Amino acid sequence: WLPSDNMHHQWLLLAACFWVIFMFMVASKFITLTFKDPDGYGAKQEPLILTAVTKVEEVHVPEEKHWPEEFQPTGKAFSGNPIRQPLVHMERLELLRNVCRDTALRNLSHTAVSKFVLDRIFVCDKHKILFCQTPKVGNTQWKKVLIVLNGAFSSIEEIPENIVHDHEKNGLPRLSSFSNSEIKKRLNLYFKFFIVRDPFERLISAFKDKFVHNPRFEPWYRHEIAPGIIRKYRRNRTETKGLQFEDFVRYLGDPNHRWLDVQFGDHIIHWVTYVELCAPCEIKYSVIGHHETLEDDAPYILKAAGIDHLVSYPTIPPGITVYNKTKVERYFSGISKRDIRRLYARFEGDFKLFGYREPDFLLN
Repeated sequence: WLPSDNMHHQWLLLAACFWVIFMFMVASKFITLTFKDPDGYGAKQEPLILTAVTKVEEVHVPEEKHWPEEFQPTGKAFSGNPIRQPLVHMERLELLRNVCRDTALRNLSHTAVSKFVLDRIFVCDKHKILFCQTPKVGNTQWKKVLIVLNGAFSSIEEIPENIVHDHEKNGLPRLSSFSNSEIKKRLNLYFKFFIVRDPFERLISAFKDKFVHNPRFEPWYRHEIAPGIIRKYRRNRTETKGLQFEDFVRYLGDPNHRWLDVQFGDHIIHWVTYVELCAPCEIKYSVIGHHETLEDDAPYILKAAGIDHLVSYPTIPPGITVYNKTKVERYFSGISKRDIRRLYARFEGDFKLFGYREPDFLLN
């Protein structure tokens, strides 16, 4: 009976070993799944906390510093990596502050908070939001969001297209319509944001929209503004074609462009700099969205403003926000380096403030 008893003990010991190994494998698998970055499929995985520490160090956020309440996101967890998304926006604000402090770029980064700027900022008092309009960067959709929040319409789908830009009927007050004390109060307390895109691609969009296609039937661009630019900046006086992109670039890059801007009035908002439109070095914005990453930025802005449960940003058609390098190079291919450099000199503040690279065709 002794051999039988020993064999029984050996089988029990072997079964116990297998059970320990099995439990260890299950626990190991659970730990791996728990700490894996869901957005890093196919890449080396690291614990999320390590990524967060690395990125905070890159933007030089002091440990004792507490971000103002207006920078704290609200609502549900962010889509994608819940830690990376806020850091992207903190990095953008940190870059903005650093460039604003650069004295060499002061003339290109600073502007007075004039009535022109205050006219660009739309107000949602109900939810304490200010939105600065930067045309040719998908602003129509953000206006629709604010119109719904202000209560003029119950949903974005109900808003007629002809109402969106009719500031007498869309229920969107401008910041300039308030008293000085009320303006200061809103600038200090409200959630403030605006959207940017590659400056040169934005100029191409403005040129196509206003001088080529003109879908909203705004005849003054073709019949008043275009002839004014042609008379001043077209080199070949015998050329009878309508406004060409080369004429447009020459006008925008002229250091003395302001004498024409005064004649054109507020129509220039479609191509003046972000600095002139929104005064980003003078007004402390809560978030700066990028058109190129709008699929991520739009939900983030809604959550950060605490309104994601009330309204959604309209569906973005596939590929519409992607930077089209080939298109930009094609438009600038026939333009002299001198004219492109003068144009860049005017928009350099926009490139530097918002982290856009100088175009490759200027470096060659």
